[in-house]
Amino acid sequence: MSPITPPPARAAFLKRFGPLLAIVAVAAGIAVVVVATRSSSSPSGNSSPATTSATTAKTPAGVLSFTQAKTEGRVNSINWGDRCDVSLGKLKYPSFFAAECYAPFTGDNGGATAQGVTATTIKVVFYLPQQNDPILNYITSAIKDNATNQQTIDTMQNWVSFYNHFFETYGRKVQMIPYVATGASDDPVAARADAVTLATDIKPFAVWGGPILTTAFADELAARHTMCIDCGSGDTNSYFQQRSPYVWALNILPEQQITHVAEFLKKQVNNRDAVFAGERDFTTRKRKFGLIDLVNDANSAQLLKDWQQSLSKAGIGVSQYVTYASPVDLQTSAPALIAKLKDAGVTSVIFAGDPIAPQALTRAATSQGYFPEWVISGSVLSDTAAFGRTYDQRQWAHAFGVSFGAARTGVTGAITLYRWYFGQDPPDLTAAATSVVDAALFYPVIQGLGPDLTAQNFQTALFAGAPTPRAITQPSLSYGNKPIWPQTDFGGVDDATAVWWNPSISGPDELGRPGGGLYEYVDGGTRYLPGHWPTQPTKAFEKGGAVAIYTTPPASEQVPSYPSPAANG
Repeated sequence: MSPITPPPARAAFLKRFGPLLAIVAVAAGIAVVVVATRSSSSPSGNSSPATTSATTAKTPAGVLSFTQAKTEGRVNSINWGDRCDVSLGKLKYPSFFAAECYAPFTGDNGGATAQGVTATTIKVVFYLPQQNDPILNYITSAIKDNATNQQTIDTMQNWVSFYNHFFETYGRKVQMIPYVATGASDDPVAARADAVTLATDIKPFAVWGGPILTTAFADELAARHTMCIDCGSGDTNSYFQQRSPYVWALNILPEQQITHVAEFLKKQVNNRDAVFAGERDFTTRKRKFGLIDLVNDANSAQLLKDWQQSLSKAGIGVSQYVTYASPVDLQTSAPALIAKLKDAGVTSVIFAGDPIAPQALTRAATSQGYFPEWVISGSVLSDTAAFGRTYDQRQWAHAFGVSFGAARTGVTGAITLYRWYFGQDPPDLTAAATSVVDAALFYPVIQGLGPDLTAQNFQTALFAGAPTPRAITQPSLSYGNKPIWPQTDFGGVDDATAVWWNPSISGPDELGRPGGGLYEYVDGGTRYLPGHWPTQPTKAFEKGGAVAIYTTPPASEQVPSYPSPAANG
C-alpha cells in the first residue's frame, strides 16, 4: 500500500526525539492522568475548563463517569468496585492525578469493532528499538542505562496489568505484544517494512512507540489504518492532521514551543540588561540576542523561519542566527559558530538545538573567553539535569529560560506508583517512567470512548476530553479545539514553566543518579498557558520561591494514601 504523501524531508538526525521527550516532559506525570473525561472539571474540581464541544459531547452508549452519575443522582445505586475511591470519585491509587472512576460495564460490547479488537481483548504492539542501536546509543549517551529489551518488556507487561486492573475497558483487556525493530532508528526502509509486518501479520488495534528518526513507520501505519501513539519523528500540527485519526503525539509541537518562548522573551527578558551573563561588561548592556538551531533539511529550515517570524512579530531582534547540521559536526565547527556570536556582540544566546550540542558549544565558548547568557528554549532534553551536567558548568551557570517539563518530585510519579502497586522496583527503572507514557494516554481514552472501540472514536473521545488538570508537577495536555491554540491541536502538552541552572546544588537527576547541578523551577514550577505569561522581569536566579526537587508534594497536589496491594507492600 502506498503511504500518505510525506511532508518535506524531516530533520534526519536528532532534530526531534519523539518518545525520548518522555524522560521528563511528560513521563512522571502523564502516567496517572485522565485525558478523556467528558466533564468540565474533575470530581475534585482540578481540571481546567473545557470547551463547549467537550462539555456538550454526547456520552457514548455504555459509558458512565462518576461525575455524570453524581449529576444524575445515581452514585449510590452503582457498585463501583474496589478500584474506586467513592469519596473522591477517582481510581484508588496514590496519585493526585488519579483518573476518574467509570461504572463497571455490563452487556454486549460489540465484539470485533475494529482490527485487533475482539469481545475480550485489545491487541496492542509495544515497539522497541534494537538492543544496540548505535544512533540511539549516541543520542542517549548521557542518560543510558544498562537495561535489556527483555527488562523493558517485563516492565511494560506489568504496567499493562496495572492499567487493566484499574481502568474500565468494557469487557476487554489489553494484550500487549512486544516487537523489536529490524533496523536502526533512522532507517526508513526497515521502518516501513516493520510497519507492513505489524499491519498485515500481527494486525493490532494500536502500536505504542516507533523509530524516532524517521516518519516512514508512522506514515505506513496510517496508510494502512493502524493507529500508533508516539511512533515517530513527525512533529508539526499539519503532519498529524493529515494522518488523523491514526497518529498521535504526547509532546508539545514545535510551532507551539516557539509561541511560548517568544512570549516569555517579550514579556520577561527583552529590552532589559543581560544581568545573568558571565561577562561583567554584558551585565550593564541591553540584551542582544543570537540564536543557535539545528538545520539539516527543508523541514528544519522552515522551523528556523518560524523562529525568525515569531521573534520578529514579538519585537525581539536577533543579531545573529547560526546553524549546524548535527552535533557530530560541532566537534570541529563549534569554535567558528561561537566566534560569530562573540563578534556580533551577542549577550544572550537562545539555544534551540539538540541536547548533545551544548557540550561542544559551551566548551568552545569557554575556550574563547566568551560568557553570555544562555536562553533555554525547551528544546528536547536540554532542560534535564541528566544532560545539563554534561555541559561546561562555567557557561551553564548562566542558563535560564523555558521548560515544557514539570517541576520534579522525589515522592510521587510513575516509579513511585509502580513500587506501590508491585512492591518492588521495576526490572527497567527508566522504562517505568518513560515507556509507560503511551499506555497512560491510551487507557483513559478508551475508558472514555466506551465499548465501540475504533480509531475514529478514539479521536472523538480525545478531542471531547477536557484538558488534564492544571498542576505544578505535571504538564497539562489537551487535544482538539480548545481555547488554547488557534488551530485544532494534535499535540499533547500545552503549558510551560521557567527554569534556571544551579550548578551549586546536588541531588538525583531524572534517572535517580546523584550528582552536582540541577534545574531550579521559578515560582515553584508555576506553569503558564500561551498568552498567560506574566509581564515582569524573569525571576531566574532568585532562590526565593525556586524549587529544584519537591521532597513533599505541593500543597495543591496532596496524594491520598492507600495500602499497597503487593504481597510485601
